[in-house]
Parts: sequence; C-alpha cells; structure tokens
Amino acid sequence: MARTPKKSRGLGRGLSALMSDVNAEGGSEGTPKRPDMVLPIEQIHPNPDQPRRHFAQDALLELSGSIAERGIIQPLIVRAIDDGYEIVAGERRWRAAQMAKLHEVPVLVRDYNDTEVLEIAIIENIQRADLSPIDEGAGYKQLMEKFGHTQDKLAQALGKSRSHIANLMRLLNLPQEVQEYVTLGLLSAGHARALVGHEDATILAREIVHKKLSVRQAEALAKKGLGGQAAPRTAPKAKKDADTVQIEKELSAQLRMKVTIDHQGEAEGGKMTISYRSLDQLDDLLRALSGG
Repeated sequence: MARTPKKSRGLGRGLSALMSDVNAEGGSEGTPKRPDMVLPIEQIHPNPDQPRRHFAQDALLELSGSIAERGIIQPLIVRAIDDGYEIVAGERRWRAAQMAKLHEVPVLVRDYNDTEVLEIAIIENIQRADLSPIDEGAGYKQLMEKFGHTQDKLAQALGKSRSHIANLMRLLNLPQEVQEYVTLGLLSAGHARALVGHEDATILAREIVHKKLSVRQAEALAKKGLGGQAAPRTAPKAKKDADTVQIEKELSAQLRMKVTIDHQGEAEGGKMTISYRSLDQLDDLLRALSGG
C-alpha cells in the first residue's frame, strides 16, 4: 500500500535537532536510549529512498553475532506508514537482527516528514567511514532533485564543503560499470574523478583496476588516452525541444533517411544532417532535392 507523502518543510528545523536521536554506527552504539516500544520485525519496512545501497556482508555478520549475544542496544528510529513502520535510521541493525533471527526489535517512533527522513538517512550514512562515494553522492542528488536544495545550502547544513558535494555528484555521471568499481572499493573517488566525462571511461577504469594504478597514474592515463594521445571528453548535449524532435521524425519519415537538427545555441541558425545508408539512397535524395 502506498504511503501518503507528508508536506516538505526544507531545512528549517535544522539538522542538529533532527539528529538528536541518531548515533553513528561505528564501533560503538553510544549511550543507549530508552525505546518507545518493541515491534515485531515483520511490521518494519526499509526506506525505499535510503541512499545507502551496499551493506558489507562481513560487517553485517559481525553485527549479527553481537546482536545475537547482547540484543539491540540502540533502538531503531521509525515512523508510522500505512502498512506498518518505516525505518528512519538503523537499517543496518534491522538487517543484522533478521540474520540473528530476532522476532522483535526496540524502536523510537518519530513523526518525521519525507524531507527529514532523507536528511537523517544521509547524515547517518556519511557518519560511517565505509560509505561508498557513489552512495553518498546519490544521497545529495536525491535531496537536491526531490526537495530543491542547492549545493550551498546542503554544504552549510551538513558541514561539508561545496566542492566535496559537487565532486561526489559528478561521479554519478560515470558509466554504471565504473560506479560499481567505486562502490566495491576497486577504485577510489580520486581515480573516478579522473574519468568523469571520458568516452573511454569504462575501458580506462578496467586498466586502472587491472594494473592497480595510483591516482596520479590514473590521471596521467586518462589525460594520455588509450592511443597515447589526449583522450576526448564528451560534451553534454542540450536537450532538444519537442517541436524539433517532431520535425526530425516527419522529415525522416518523408525522406526514409535519418534526419537530425541541431540549433546553434541562442542563434536563429543551426545544422541539419541527413544520413544515407547507400549510394542509391543518396541518388534518391539528390533527385528529391532537384525536383526530379
């Protein structure tokens, strides 16, 4: 059953107030808090917008063993939804509790809206040293796209530099395979930054991983390219308006050849390209243009 989203309120209340209940999940769970209640584990659901997608299996097994022996010391933070409760903070503990075959877990119930839940999830994650730069960048992107926050506002609220946020978000432009290398720890954020914008990023990434190159060596390889020359960088393409796309389709259908139209910035002029597959098609095009 779909939840009813609550109204977004931005960063007005302040992250320090939101995080008063949340502790980093490093080596210690901090001072235990008294739970509001104990819930059956099947009534608790993960947050679908959780920015953290990769949970290290070894760390989960270690935490599961600790929970099996001592129980969950620090309660999960949840909020009520239509079909139960959604995790606001503590998904790692929830996963480990299932592995330990616990039937119920202690929780703190809070009335957080969607914006607050995302903010808490991001802060909870970036407090952990093992968070992937890809996951962290994806969390920042979620906050900006879903709730309209700027990089400057996020940097101020989260205690990060604007360049840190911008650099991590740039990694999301890399091919999926390269992002996987970063998530798995085969490439660092420094390695990946050297590949952003390169059309051969995936091939270069494979070579960096295979040869275990340093960041400086990766930067040199990216600059030199595969053939020993400067590697081309792909310029972002401007999105075409609907009218231009429709004209392209109509001309392509009429000529039976692929037609592309590219406007030159804000100017009135531009370029139209007609692609033919054979000399016979070229002859047909010449006859059509000459009125034959």
